[in-house]
Amino acid sequence: MSYLMGIDLGSTSLKAMVYDLQGKAVAGGNRPTELCHPYPDHPDWAVWQPEQIWGGTAAAIREAVAGLDDPRAIRAVAVTGMGMDGVPIDDAGRWLYPFISWHDPRTAPQLEWWKEHIGAEKSFATSGNCLWHICTALRILWMAEHEPEILARTKKWLLIEDFLNFMLTGRRVTDYSMASNTLLFDQHQLDWSDAMLEASGIARRLLCDPQPSGTVLGEVTAAAAEATGLAEGTTVVLGGHDHICGTLPVGAFRPGVALNVIGTWESVLITMDAPGLTPALQRTGMMVQTHVARGRYAASGSTVAAEMLEWYRKQFGSEARRRAADEGGADWDHLMAEAADSPAGARRVMFLPHMSGCNCPVVDDRSLGAFVGLSNRATAGDMLRAIIEGLNYQFVDIVTTVEENLGKCLEKFVAVGGATRNEFWLQNKADVLGRPIEVPDVEEATPLGAAILAGIGVGLYRDEEDAFEHVYRPGKVYQPDPKLSEVYARGLQIYKQLYPALVPISRQLA
Repeated sequence: MSYLMGIDLGSTSLKAMVYDLQGKAVAGGNRPTELCHPYPDHPDWAVWQPEQIWGGTAAAIREAVAGLDDPRAIRAVAVTGMGMDGVPIDDAGRWLYPFISWHDPRTAPQLEWWKEHIGAEKSFATSGNCLWHICTALRILWMAEHEPEILARTKKWLLIEDFLNFMLTGRRVTDYSMASNTLLFDQHQLDWSDAMLEASGIARRLLCDPQPSGTVLGEVTAAAAEATGLAEGTTVVLGGHDHICGTLPVGAFRPGVALNVIGTWESVLITMDAPGLTPALQRTGMMVQTHVARGRYAASGSTVAAEMLEWYRKQFGSEARRRAADEGGADWDHLMAEAADSPAGARRVMFLPHMSGCNCPVVDDRSLGAFVGLSNRATAGDMLRAIIEGLNYQFVDIVTTVEENLGKCLEKFVAVGGATRNEFWLQNKADVLGRPIEVPDVEEATPLGAAILAGIGVGLYRDEEDAFEHVYRPGKVYQPDPKLSEVYARGLQIYKQLYPALVPISRQLA
């Protein structure tokens, strides 16, 4: 029996999943991803410690491998995960500074410098990137300004997947989809941009050689085998950015199919044959990356989503936690029951889901979240339902932006990610969208997408289409309720007025 492993480095957990060639999960392991705030003088600075990323991932791999009779049955491994966070390593492979997390605001001054000296349109026309403070190049510029001694000792700046591949194989390489997150990659030439490097002053020597996803990278070393339980010599293949990997097992690498990734972040992603880096597209906050499917590109609109539900759960979920302890079930079950008890429209309560700013279709990192329409009739369930409805209005706004700016009518919507287990959220999403949404019957689409790339790399699948035919299993389809869709069509028009109405207030508060 031949197996494939996909490793997913997420903001919440570090996962290792083993699949057979039909995409069935046969073993798995996971460990938490631990966000740290180690700087007393800068309590808002947030990092991932490299030793925890490697140690936690190695433990997750060991747990997965322990579920097999023979680790040599794993024919190949590939890594996927979050996109922009990186770590400097020296010539001996020692890490010199933690990963600056996407939660960390310290690079705001570098963002302003980039806007002034290089500009959003020029950057997008080359790299396909939006200008966010979390872009990799801005972390390197921060290091050059504040820790120049560290940067001088840096051999390579490894993105987080590249770091794990390095720990597995000793090779310092990146893939096109990961390089696409840096502001420094030329989407037309599929190489580092001389113009962006010259304008930013970033040295090419810091960057790993970019190669296509699905390329054989190397083999698991003896040291990595001892740490992970993988067999020494196991083939490691280049994976790619998490939400793009997620397109492979659900068919969203095909034209007309939109992938909705729902988790801490929410993305709407479609596949294109050419990058199409127009100024109009740049103004929407959409991002264009080289796809993990060769010869294709991925256009996506992304923004923070489930983190706002986690905020509500943490701040206002004590009663749900108590009920879960007394009555059984999970606290989320009780919270969603409260939201479901609220009527459509949440008794006029509406929520602007900008608690971490907004990236698409509104580009404004200073926008703030807001509840409006509160009255003395509003319940906790109304507020929770308003959050879900607000997130789904934002989703529809992104979908509309995609269709209008790319001239494409999206024929099918498939949803993946941890939040697809929240049936109330998914049903409400279909009602607000007014179109069906399918949740395919795949186990962890993102690491499965990485495993597919591993399989392509070692020849177990001919290509993406062959892999899809092997692993795809249709799942539940959420059909919209036409009456509720009418209610939400009216609500969407009000929702679209919230941001412009609140901009002056957000500016003053920010």
